[in-house]
Amino acid sequence: MEKKLQGQIAIITGASSGIGAGVAKSLAVAGATVVINHPVAATKPAADAVLAEIITAGGTGISYQCDVSKEDEVVKMFSDVVAQFGTVDILVNNAGLQRDSPFTEMTLEQWNFVIGVNLTGQFLCAREAIKEFLRRGVVAERSSAAGKIICMSSVHEVIPWAGHANYAASKGGIMLMMKSIAQEFAPKKIRINSICPGAIQTPINKAAWDTPQALQSLLTLIPYQRIGQPDDIGKAAVWLASDDSDYITGASIFIDGGMTLYPGFSTNG
Repeated sequence: MEKKLQGQIAIITGASSGIGAGVAKSLAVAGATVVINHPVAATKPAADAVLAEIITAGGTGISYQCDVSKEDEVVKMFSDVVAQFGTVDILVNNAGLQRDSPFTEMTLEQWNFVIGVNLTGQFLCAREAIKEFLRRGVVAERSSAAGKIICMSSVHEVIPWAGHANYAASKGGIMLMMKSIAQEFAPKKIRINSICPGAIQTPINKAAWDTPQALQSLLTLIPYQRIGQPDDIGKAAVWLASDDSDYITGASIFIDGGMTLYPGFSTNG
């Protein structure tokens, strides 16, 4: 892969597994120094394993523990990264989780936990990234933009999902937060977009693909007839973080094998 992100510093939240790990590896291959964020001490071995794989492949980076739902921890992460590397060029707002429940049985704790990580976490990280982008401004030899943010949303920013109201609400919120701040900071040459994955083969949704029967059922929702891989998201993230996409901001890019094409209507509904 061409080193389109050479010399740039990228923070990827929730990067110890799944989509975040895939994105971190792709950005590292493209030349970025990656900060592999993970939330708690228990996730450090997984984050370190991702880092080791990146270093073995010739990349550079560090792992960093930070719960993105905690303001003080997010502020410290950005401060520490800037102190160590001089700046931040790219934020991939990826950290996210599910706490599924029928709506009438959903607890306030389940609601707040998902909103806190998935939406508030993206707000806090985006805010600190934008502060750094504004401080530094455009440095032409680094990028045409002052900074790039990629918000990890979901097909469920547009597809309702019964039994997952907290998750779907968080992703719908990400969509309008992303577009609002993209509008606000475009004049400052800050580009902000979302990637909206469909079904990607990661541990968070293992039950949906772990058996032939489950996978076949899942494929009825995917016109392209394959489950996505973290690398599918990683390649798109490299493109969105590079100057190849310099005229794109405020866009939700769906990487879903056609899941948002309403496949139930392919035979007249």
